[in-house]
Amino acid sequence: MKRVPVQDAVGMVLGHDITRIVPGKFKGPAFKKGQVIAAGDIPRLLEIGKEHVFAFALKDGTVHEDDAALRIARAAAGPGLTLTEPVEGKVNLVASQAGLLKVRTEPLYRLNAIEDVMFATLHNNRPVNPQTPVAGTRVIPLTVGEETVAAAEAVCGSDFPLIEVKPFVSCKVGIVTTGSEVYHGRIEDRFGPVLHGKFAELGSTVMRQVFVSDDVDMTASAICSLLEEGSQLIAVTGGMSVDPDDQTPAGIRAAGGNVVTYGAPVLPGAMFMLAYMGDVPVVGLPGCVMYYRTSIFDLTVPRLLTGERLTRADIITMGHGGFCSGCDPCRYPACAFGKGG
Repeated sequence: MKRVPVQDAVGMVLGHDITRIVPGKFKGPAFKKGQVIAAGDIPRLLEIGKEHVFAFALKDGTVHEDDAALRIARAAAGPGLTLTEPVEGKVNLVASQAGLLKVRTEPLYRLNAIEDVMFATLHNNRPVNPQTPVAGTRVIPLTVGEETVAAAEAVCGSDFPLIEVKPFVSCKVGIVTTGSEVYHGRIEDRFGPVLHGKFAELGSTVMRQVFVSDDVDMTASAICSLLEEGSQLIAVTGGMSVDPDDQTPAGIRAAGGNVVTYGAPVLPGAMFMLAYMGDVPVVGLPGCVMYYRTSIFDLTVPRLLTGERLTRADIITMGHGGFCSGCDPCRYPACAFGKGG
């Protein structure tokens, strides 16, 4: 780094902050360390009394932090994301649509194992809204070697995209509500309104809700009818416990559901069931979904609504982080619930 006349510093990297002071109004950085000096900066530097600056030229084979961050972000970012301009060497990745954040954690680990590179994200499988910042990247020094940036780009390209936002698919949802007490009108159904609201938030519509008694054949028949009517996801509510009167799991099996799991290492939501009838997911939802703001529903259904086909292994991995703290007020998804790994 050397002392350079400002007129000769165009294209060089500023080695220190330069403060601008307006008495009684403003004091702060006019130029920041690491900024590449452009021709348009010369009049401003002279106006604040800087005829010389301490700066250095980029060596061949080196990359400025701003350019490095942009290249890494571009290599990592998939659909559903936009990039910010570099600010102090950092580039943020921002959701451009509502959907589910997907992060490939293994290449993310390999990316951060590269010396002088960092890439931080929100948790995988988190629902996000447009304009939500979901990740940020930069290099640690002011400049890095070309080989470092190229290595980072190669990691991102090996399993592209490293990060993306998958949009929710607008599905026609069928609901089967079990329970003789509701079927015979002894109590008011409270499950349906909750599910109408939850599916609406995810961009889907409940096409029909069918009420059945605690009867295996009635439950199976209702499921099959909704499937024939074009339901793209079927939610069966209630009757999921080990009580002898609770026949929902048997009804799902009788309808021909290929069961992925009955039971999940999640609280609230241990009695959850997932099955498939062809490509149509059938979820057996325990009563906790009606009573708790956040439950197994929020860890599984958003993923189903992106077209993801969940496996038993997917459900098993939810055990780490699957214990809800019951915070008041609930902060999900800005919390650790379901965010193991």
